[in-house]
Amino acid sequence: MDRVIVTGGAGFIGANYIHHLFEDPAFKGCVCNIDKLTYAGNPASLDDIAAAFPQRYSFHQADICDPAAMARIFTGFQPDTVVNFAAESHVDRSIDGPMEFVNTNLLGTAVLLDTALRYWRKLEEPARSGFRFHHVSTDEVFGSLGEEGMFTEDTPYDPSSPYSASKAGSDHLVRAWHRTFGLPVLISNCSNNYGGYQFPEKLIPLMILNCLAHKPLPVYGAGLNVRDWLYVRDHCDAINTIITAGKPGQTYNVGGNCEMRNIDIVSTICKLLDELRPSDRLKSYAELITYVADRPGHDLRYAIDAGKLRRDLGWEPRETFDTGLRKTVLWYLEHEQWWRDIQSKKYQQQRLGLGS
Repeated sequence: MDRVIVTGGAGFIGANYIHHLFEDPAFKGCVCNIDKLTYAGNPASLDDIAAAFPQRYSFHQADICDPAAMARIFTGFQPDTVVNFAAESHVDRSIDGPMEFVNTNLLGTAVLLDTALRYWRKLEEPARSGFRFHHVSTDEVFGSLGEEGMFTEDTPYDPSSPYSASKAGSDHLVRAWHRTFGLPVLISNCSNNYGGYQFPEKLIPLMILNCLAHKPLPVYGAGLNVRDWLYVRDHCDAINTIITAGKPGQTYNVGGNCEMRNIDIVSTICKLLDELRPSDRLKSYAELITYVADRPGHDLRYAIDAGKLRRDLGWEPRETFDTGLRKTVLWYLEHEQWWRDIQSKKYQQQRLGLGS
């Protein structure tokens, strides 16, 4: 991994991944970040990287759906690794505007694959055999679980939302480019990520910022929907493990072994903020919890079996949910200017996904 293209690197997981690379003393290479800078893309998340590594980090504002732009960047940068985070990723927004998800997640992935294939075919050994295209996907492609069971790599796809259906389609495209053309690809399907730099439309940052603003904490339905939570830096470590040790053509599930009900997450955030930033108006932020109409097509439960990744590649998450959530709450308390800028320009924590 000497020359890494990261698509969607100004987004939540992509920005954390670039930070993770440059914080690793063993990484001596260069990163090319490609991001369209939609509403969730925030180049400020990487200002410190750009300042510290001006010779090793570059940024291109470009759309992965643009074949000419992708070809120019690949030819100019000469990557040995591509990590594809670029995607529209919020279920609620996919209900309000599904075609953006179809365009970016399906067409954009196809353009990237076609560009990577044309580039890879021109490489000579050993660069050709060392090239990797890693596609980052989600556990939501598998649909909903009941009260028992876990998603494995062999679980049939059964997506529920326009978001998860578009990601399921992109996974199939990646596999097809491997099976048909031999492109050395890897796929990871991860559980719900949380951590710093996450756009505040998502559950955990939304609840943190609503607490700080003394706004209602909207909990869908009865708050009993269950997700398996993965600290974002653990996810970044898993991606590097898969790229360096995984077998091309294989899929690996990445989970944090942290199943939690939504209402329990919100309650835990309230307790942490009661300790770290007590309210001057309320005995507890839990007084702000408000139950609202459920999301259309809301999957009941996700749970990841990451046993293959553990057995084959020796990866385990480092953070528990308690340690990771505390780090996350502290991050938002310590980076107020980051999220204040978002509030002033892009998003004020309003409800999305009503399908109207």
